[in-house]
Amino acid sequence: MTTEPAAETPDIVPEAAGIEPVADSDAGVPRPGRLEEEGDVAADYLEELLDIADIDGDIDIEVRNGRTYISVVAEEGDASGLQNLVGKDGEVLEALQELTRLSVLTATDSRSRLVLDITGYRNERSAELQVMAEKAVAQARESGQEVALTPMSAYERKIVHDAVADLGLISESEGEGTARHIVVSLPVS
Repeated sequence: MTTEPAAETPDIVPEAAGIEPVADSDAGVPRPGRLEEEGDVAADYLEELLDIADIDGDIDIEVRNGRTYISVVAEEGDASGLQNLVGKDGEVLEALQELTRLSVLTATDSRSRLVLDITGYRNERSAELQVMAEKAVAQARESGQEVALTPMSAYERKIVHDAVADLGLISESEGEGTARHIVVSLPVS
């Protein structure tokens, strides 16, 4: 039996190949500047979209808690054109956020978790979700029964899960796709 020598593999120094080494402790942590870069790409994409749609708006970029937040606000108090970009129950806003994330992915080869807000819709919705969570917690405590909420997006479910946890109860997501919703229940003793 003869053995053939193993095929030689070239010694590649990661830095020379343009590969940045990643330490295990850095896994999942965006490199410095990446969030700013995705904010710039997203802002350029949204500016072009606003120009095509002939809608006036100012774009603000903020980086916090490991995410890029993009806000589009009315330039001179007239938010009617921008309101169309929110849509019924934020459906158009969700679609624009996904398109903006795809634009960032195309430009940077990196998935984005950016959050897009238009005319303060997400802040208002967050306050509504907080009240919804408080009512569900009160109802669950009073009745001792599980309380199912209406379906909502993953981002909205996260807000409700956090609010319910802060109030000392348990919440779980149930269902599939657009029917995915939260069920609030008492902790098991």
